[in-house]
Amino acid sequence: MSQHVWPVYGHEWAVEHLRKSIANQRIRHAYLIVGAESIGKETLARALAMTLNCTHSDADARPCGQCSSCKRIASGNHPDMIYSELDGTTGALKIEEIRNVTGKIALKPYEARYRVAILRDFDHARPQAQDALLKTLEEPPPQALLILLAPSTESLLATITSRSQIIHLRPLPVETIYNVLTQQYNIEHEQADLLARLSGGRMGWALQAIAQPEILEQRTAAINLLEDLVPMTRAQRFEIAEDLSKDKLALYPLLELWQSYWRDVLLLCEGVSDQPANVDRRAALEKIAVGTSTEAVLMALKATRTLITNLSTNLNLRLALEVMFLDYPGLPNQG
Repeated sequence: MSQHVWPVYGHEWAVEHLRKSIANQRIRHAYLIVGAESIGKETLARALAMTLNCTHSDADARPCGQCSSCKRIASGNHPDMIYSELDGTTGALKIEEIRNVTGKIALKPYEARYRVAILRDFDHARPQAQDALLKTLEEPPPQALLILLAPSTESLLATITSRSQIIHLRPLPVETIYNVLTQQYNIEHEQADLLARLSGGRMGWALQAIAQPEILEQRTAAINLLEDLVPMTRAQRFEIAEDLSKDKLALYPLLELWQSYWRDVLLLCEGVSDQPANVDRRAALEKIAVGTSTEAVLMALKATRTLITNLSTNLNLRLALEVMFLDYPGLPNQG
């Protein structure tokens, strides 16, 4: 595999695939980059846009990171870059926003080779909103590139996925993240090891945790809440559900954390000796694992994952949380 200069940590196979497509002039008009939150989807999308629009004379040196085009794309200020925005109240990617993006992408580039639209959190678009993108996917404007970002394809229409080239980004090894943190960011070894494990293979999360210490504080609060929740009664859990239902957007990172926690408990239940992702919570994880059946933990993990998937739909949030909590272990007659 040839050396690349893309500003992307890990995901070498994806970078190499896109580099070869560019070299062979086989760039698709639409890509769907799939992977967990903060795993590097938008970083890869920006790197692709930078490479396509870099003005360096040597194609092999693109993206150079130094030309005006590269710098403005990296900073989010390029006139030919279009980004979708979620509704601030509902967290949905509304049909009006998708129409706004498709209207802009239809225009000729101001100065770049390509106009690039990055549709973040495309899984937050309901089917009718997704439909608004179909005409553009079927009849793409010349010199236009659509890049859709989503955690999975589960809530996406088949008509969308079939018209996009899908790139699945998978979690990076702990060692990769640890090496980047220690070598590129001079993070102390013990802290780098903890962050690498907590990241769940998501480089973006690890870097955000360095820049924003409150992320670790929020994680601590979220895990504390889950550990407090397990011995609670049904009525107490429903009170928590009522409180959590008031802030839908805050649920995404909270549930992602809980999903990683239940995954750790499941591995311990099954006797897997590797260090858990939430390595600093090992004692609590082992306590829950000892007192809970594998089936009950698997049910909790599935319930959490289901709610994460369904958050983008128009659901009764309080009821959905209550249903999830009924599938969490610790209640009478549960394992």
